[in-house]
Amino acid sequence: MPITAKKQKIAVGLSGGVDSSVAALLLKNQGYEVVAVYMQCWEVKEDGCAADEDKAYAVQTAMKLGIKFQALDFKKEYQQKVIDYFYDEYAKGRTPNPDVVCNREIKFGIFYEWAMQNGFDYIATGHYARIKEKDGKFYLLKGLDETKDQSYFLYQLGQAQLSKSLFPVGGLKKSKVKKIAKEDQLPSANRPESMGICFIGEVDIKKFLEKRIKHKKGKVLDVKGNEIGEHDGIWFFTVGQRHGFRIKKYSPEPLYVVSKNVEKNELVVGSEKDASKKSFEINELHWVSGDPFEKTKEIKCGVRIRHLGKLFPAKFTRKNGKKGETLEVNLTKPAFGVAPGQSCVLYDGEVVLGGGIIC
Repeated sequence: MPITAKKQKIAVGLSGGVDSSVAALLLKNQGYEVVAVYMQCWEVKEDGCAADEDKAYAVQTAMKLGIKFQALDFKKEYQQKVIDYFYDEYAKGRTPNPDVVCNREIKFGIFYEWAMQNGFDYIATGHYARIKEKDGKFYLLKGLDETKDQSYFLYQLGQAQLSKSLFPVGGLKKSKVKKIAKEDQLPSANRPESMGICFIGEVDIKKFLEKRIKHKKGKVLDVKGNEIGEHDGIWFFTVGQRHGFRIKKYSPEPLYVVSKNVEKNELVVGSEKDASKKSFEINELHWVSGDPFEKTKEIKCGVRIRHLGKLFPAKFTRKNGKKGETLEVNLTKPAFGVAPGQSCVLYDGEVVLGGGIIC
């Protein structure tokens, strides 16, 4: 989104990585008053957290760019809003997406609110996504680099956040971002890309869950209901998972988790076909730029059920039932590993309409 007024004050969420560093550089070069803000959300080193290293890189980047630096302590809020949610969802046998919640509650929640309360005109992040304004309405678009697009994680943003947010690298390819970082000799230019859970990094999910969820042996059933093995607790598995359970007899074909019975602590496993489906429902609906069902009960558009996953053509039908307002999703082709708890995001071309949580 172009901004013509100079010296507007922008709080850049500086993680210490290359994307947010280049975002800060680009904004500074455009003449804005840029303040680097490092959000401290986690520091348990055994979980793979690199918070100390990240903060050090963020400080070095701010010094290199000659901009102010500020650190905010969001550890308590992150624990309550993201980590507790993560554990609670797994304990219910669902597969949550902590990055979606982190963006809603932390980056575009308490960070956004802090910035608005402290005299900033905008916040900015290193997300690969874009914002477009048309007729007074703000739209969330995919990042230009399809291999790095992060719009899936941002579908729960609304008009207030989009109107005050900037994604400086969203219109660039990752290769261009790296080139800029090297040319300007940014400290993060050669840092490896961060992966894993938002603010924590790469973790072994089972080990992470074992800190609060105990093992409880249960049965593994085939799709016909026959007992064929055992497992250590359904909360350690997600639909589509291939490993982790123990089978009594060798299976000539790979077996995947098809479904989970939380009450009985039972896993049902089957073929890749068994673990795929064409129809399912979503609830907890959120629309970015207005309700597309305002004048109709049915729409057709693209859908993703995981970050950077295949974009499926689908038909959506609005329903009202015991679970409240839901959408029935009918795909043109079966999708593998449709897991309850995951986000389902609707796309109209490059525009993110919104989405919901798979029931």
